[in-house]
Order: sequence, then C-alpha cells, then structure tokens
Amino acid sequence: MRRVLRSEWSKFWSLRSSWITLVSATIVLLAFGIIAASVYRPHATHASGTPTDPVGLALTGASTAGLIVGVLGVLLSAGEYGTGMVRSTYVAVPKRWPVLAAKSAVIGALVLVVATVTALIAFGVGAAVLHGDAIALNLGDHGVLPALLGAGAYLGLSAAFGVALGSLVRSTSGGITALVVIMMLLPALASLLPGSTGDKLKPYFPGNAGDAIYALHPASHSLAPGAGLAVFAGWVALLMAAAAIRLKRTDV
Repeated sequence: MRRVLRSEWSKFWSLRSSWITLVSATIVLLAFGIIAASVYRPHATHASGTPTDPVGLALTGASTAGLIVGVLGVLLSAGEYGTGMVRSTYVAVPKRWPVLAAKSAVIGALVLVVATVTALIAFGVGAAVLHGDAIALNLGDHGVLPALLGAGAYLGLSAAFGVALGSLVRSTSGGITALVVIMMLLPALASLLPGSTGDKLKPYFPGNAGDAIYALHPASHSLAPGAGLAVFAGWVALLMAAAAIRLKRTDV
C-alpha cells in the first residue's frame, strides 16, 4: 500500500492540471473570503443568505472551492481512463481497490491540509479587516476554530467524492457533469417535490450537508455541523463502495 500511495503522489505532481486546479481552489477560497470581509458594511442591508459573521465571510468561497477540488478528484481518477494509463495501473495493482483508496487518501489529505491553512489565513485577514466591528471574533471564540477546521474537512471530502465519482463514471466530462448535478442542482430539483417532502430531504443532500459542516450558526432548516459531517462522509463512503464494486466486477 505504501508503494501505491507513493505512485499516486507522483501521478498527482507530474500532471500540471492537478496542482493548477489545487492552486485555483486555494485562490478562490482565500480571495473570496478577503473580498467579502473587505466589502462588508455593518449597517448595510444584506441579501438573504449573505454571511453576517466573520467565519461565514472568510468561508464565502468554500462551496465554489469544494466544486473545484471535486473536479480535481474527477480528473485524477477518470483521466486515466481517457489516456489509457489505467490499464498499466491495474496491471501493477491487480487488486484494484488499493488504487482507489490511495487516490482518495492522497488528494483528500493534501486538500484537507491546504484548505485548512487557507481558511485560517482568510479568517485571520478578515478578522484584521473587521477589527472593531460589532461582529468581530477571534480564533479562540466559541465555535470559530471548529468551523474553520470543518471547512478543511469539507473540502478534503469533496476531493474524495470527486475521485469516487470519476472512478464510477469513468469519464471526465461525465464525472464533472454528475458532480455539478449532485452538488448544486439536486436541492433545486427537490423544490419540485410535493408538499414539504423537498424541505425535509434538502439538508441530507451532499451539497447542503457539506455546507453545514463549516457553519458557525447553522440555519434552522439545516443540519448541525457534526451531523452534516456524518451525512457527507456517508455519501462519500457510499460512492466509494459503488466505485470499488464496479472496479472488481467490470473490465477497465
């Protein structure tokens, strides 16, 4: 397994698209957070859903960054099917499932670390900008650090989600399309369900459950951070299991 992990680490850094996509997600998370804190005005009228706390402002770009690292995961897994390299990969690792596990571990851990550091920096810059405002908070205030760490966990799981989806679909374009539909469009489609069924289901969709992980003040209709983490991790595990079953039962 150590050799498989080392191989996947080499694959990641040998592809220009991998680190460019990771840098893009980092820039989005950092830039959106700093800009949101800079343009915040305490007495202005804010639109519904606009963050009004320092953590929410710092993590304004978390959903977009999550989509980017999800695409990164799809590229790392489905990309091998497009180039044909997947045949060599599974000749070297006949059991197949260690490759899926190694890809998820490498990209998930890397994104977790990078995203957590970026979230802390975004909050630190935002806290300096908001210093003296009524909403200003410090890193040691209740719930702040867990929310920032939750953002890192959300992005790390999003990358693993993309790896599993790419391995299951085995198409880069198909995997990215499926990622966008699952993460962004499912909640909108749930609104079409009769009665209150859609409202009851929305918190459990991957995108909404992921957003709840890093919420400092969860909305009344959303899950608690711990519950959101459990639900989102459950979605990742389910997709991983489906991808592993397909790997074992079908040709590459």
